[in-house]
Amino acid sequence: MHPDPSALIDLGKRYWLPVYQPREVVLDHGKGARVWDTQGRDYLDFGAGIAVNALGHQDPDLLDALTAQAHKLWHASNVFYTEPPLRLAEELVKASGFAERVFLCNSGAEANEAAIKLVRKWAASKGRAPEQRTIITFRGSFHGRTLATVTATAQPKYQQGYEPLPGGFRYLDFNDAAALEAAFAEGGIAAVMIEPVQGEGGVVPAAAGFLKRARELCDAHDALLVLDEIQCGMGRTGTLFAHAHDDVTPDIVTLAKALGCGFPIGAMLAGPKVSEVMQYGSHGTTFGGNPMAAAVARVALAKLSSPAVLMNVERQANDLRAGLARINHELNLFTEVRGRGLMLGAALTDAHKGKAGAILDHAAARGLLLLQAGPDVLRFVPPLTITDEELAEGLTRLHAALSDYAAS
Repeated sequence: MHPDPSALIDLGKRYWLPVYQPREVVLDHGKGARVWDTQGRDYLDFGAGIAVNALGHQDPDLLDALTAQAHKLWHASNVFYTEPPLRLAEELVKASGFAERVFLCNSGAEANEAAIKLVRKWAASKGRAPEQRTIITFRGSFHGRTLATVTATAQPKYQQGYEPLPGGFRYLDFNDAAALEAAFAEGGIAAVMIEPVQGEGGVVPAAAGFLKRARELCDAHDALLVLDEIQCGMGRTGTLFAHAHDDVTPDIVTLAKALGCGFPIGAMLAGPKVSEVMQYGSHGTTFGGNPMAAAVARVALAKLSSPAVLMNVERQANDLRAGLARINHELNLFTEVRGRGLMLGAALTDAHKGKAGAILDHAAARGLLLLQAGPDVLRFVPPLTITDEELAEGLTRLHAALSDYAAS
């Protein structure tokens, strides 16, 4: 027998630092794109742990990799070599098509922190003074919660109360090529850091040609192009790396979330301009690239780059868009559905702005786990292996939830 969920929830309210507001459901186990709570109620998972569980729940190959490594070696630190992170680094370099070296860590914030440090180290190696090491980021971005990455995150709501914030960042409007050109003309820019599809900022893709223009400006002014693919990478948009849609070659790419499909891991991929900048003692991590995480990530990388998974992303993305269009034709709640692949955002009409959280409550009541991307956008990031049946049932539950909301 499971304990009373209200007793478990009370533990969270009593003992957790109160930085979260979880829905009052205690999840217990999952299979594929479905999860069950401690009371045995099932939910279709259209959030995938914030785009993490890309192969769904209890993928047998991930389970095999994890249990096999668990019986061998959990942790050794980077004072010694172990095989899984060595193999993973090689496989990431080969899959990327641009990188020469990899830094393995534990999270997306750590991957972005490493990228910020690498940019500054590179600029310092070029003889540039600290004021010449500015990193451009974009309003609506989200790069993490450490002090440097939350400063890179050009959303004031995440920064309030944490001043003084570190210097060295400049914010521009996303997809504004003219503003980017003007910033470069003023000088002092060491890098541009971009999400090819902004996640927390509302599921907003880079406009056609924007990443290419950023690449051209970086080349013209000897600056680095850093792509944060923590949410949009690893097959989420229908290609293994999201920037493949934009036909650009980055200098640095950061990964996490789906790279471990639920087991914590992050990675920073470094291209030829920067692959030798960090030398012995420049950076480090105790747990980064531990054998357990690397063993899982190797299997995740192989499966997420497979034609079968990438073809499923395209098919299910089309069906999800079509289902959302059918629902919206009846209920008229969305102004648009945007995004790429299985990373979609449904932007609420003016009459329903600010109500994304309330809609998520209705969805949970109908057995559907959804996310928001700010108060005005519903975010759909289901497992990339979601089946036709799971998607159809999820859309049925979404229709019921949105009908409940519209009638409330």
